[in-house]
Amino acid sequence: MEKRDYYEVLGVSKTASQDEIKSAFRKLAKKYHPDVSKEPNAAEKFKEAQEAYAVLSDENKRRQYDQFGHSAFTNPSGGFSGFDGFDFGSMSDIFEDILGGMGFGFSSSSRKSSNRARSGNDVLYHMTITFDEAVHGCKKDINLDITDECPECDGKGGFNSKTCPDCHGSGTITAEQRTMFGTFLTKTTCPRCKGKGTTFEKACSKCNGTGQVKKNKTITITVPAGVDNENRIRLSGKGEAGINGGPAGDLYIEFTVKDHELYQRVEDDIYIELPINIPDAVLGCVKEVPTIYGKVDLTIPSGTQSGSKLKLRGKGVENVISHRKGDMYVIIKVIIPTKLTKDEKKIFENLKDTMKEDKGILSKIKKFLNN
Repeated sequence: MEKRDYYEVLGVSKTASQDEIKSAFRKLAKKYHPDVSKEPNAAEKFKEAQEAYAVLSDENKRRQYDQFGHSAFTNPSGGFSGFDGFDFGSMSDIFEDILGGMGFGFSSSSRKSSNRARSGNDVLYHMTITFDEAVHGCKKDINLDITDECPECDGKGGFNSKTCPDCHGSGTITAEQRTMFGTFLTKTTCPRCKGKGTTFEKACSKCNGTGQVKKNKTITITVPAGVDNENRIRLSGKGEAGINGGPAGDLYIEFTVKDHELYQRVEDDIYIELPINIPDAVLGCVKEVPTIYGKVDLTIPSGTQSGSKLKLRGKGVENVISHRKGDMYVIIKVIIPTKLTKDEKKIFENLKDTMKEDKGILSKIKKFLNN
């Protein structure tokens, strides 16, 4: 009998992703698994889907199949050889998902899952720092109530390990159920050992058998220069304790930076507003400007307009990754006096008579008004 195309068997396109292939096989396995399906040809259809998934879920085998078709896995005697070296254990999670809730337990898999080492949970800590602390970096101490490995039992949960007397080391309990359709054997996780297959002669009283305790820790954080709002740093292994000897999780610090009374930060650049009077704007001047690295003298050219932007190169924030410094921009704000003395008013009136008007602009305004 000629084999069907594997893509056709799973009902996916030839450009299907691995997730799509796995999802398609999961549906077919759930429909045709011999322990579940009552269809007469279920075993054959399940075997066909299993064979297709074994090839298409393996990138190397899939490339061979796409190039040579079924002949890539047919030995000279005509037998199928495509499963050589294929690990059907990779399907166990699918089978457990399909059969686990229907009374068909996978005790060895459950025990491995219960006993395997797992990483601890990551922890996210929100830290508020000042503008200067963010720009220049600093060290901060934080206090965390965090799950840690129990020092009394070294994270095991008890003392003198022994085989669980209820499940005899299998991690599951088998029960018989009688129904109108017949007798069924169901397997459930052992409640005494929680699927591990082992218990202790004496449970640890400090952690109540969990292997973990809550502990207050003081951790010193090095805040790198240049961090900004919502930036995060990771401290490896400073999170919650692992399970069954697994590594601890990580600690993430997320920053909130307070506003500064003078500076405004945009990425790595700094902006500051500098007020000057009319004579300084007209004649030009030199003004002392505060930067995040100290005071500098800034030359303001004559005729500077209000809103002009002058750049101080390299006076911005050091980038937290590249360490390149941004720039600082000084925004000029020309101050127009609202109250004048008699002498000041006289000076401005004399200036008004001597100052030249921009006839080009005035002529455009007059033309607009006359229309």
